[in-house]
Amino acid sequence: MRRWTRSAGRWDTDEGARMDLSDWRERIDAIDRQLLVLLNERMGCAQEIGRIKKTEGRAVRDPERERALLEKLKALNSGPIKDDSLEAIYRQIIQAAVDLEEEED
Repeated sequence: MRRWTRSAGRWDTDEGARMDLSDWRERIDAIDRQLLVLLNERMGCAQEIGRIKKTEGRAVRDPERERALLEKLKALNSGPIKDDSLEAIYRQIIQAAVDLEEEED
């Protein structure tokens, strides 16, 4: 198994095992399936938050919460994804969540 090491700026190999292109693509496919499950779980949470906000008369968007989330994620980011790319991805995730919350109106 290989893992990204930010300090080294490269992939480290635990057992020296070599993976070919097919192996890496299978690994990415598995990760994509996990991401999809987690994204849908996150969106389900957003729908519940939308219901609560509606009940409490709150605005759907919370710019301070969004800013804090993006800053926290960038602080946690150990790479190799660049902070700008991470932020762009999460801005899309946030917008998808907002869209679902607005459906609750």
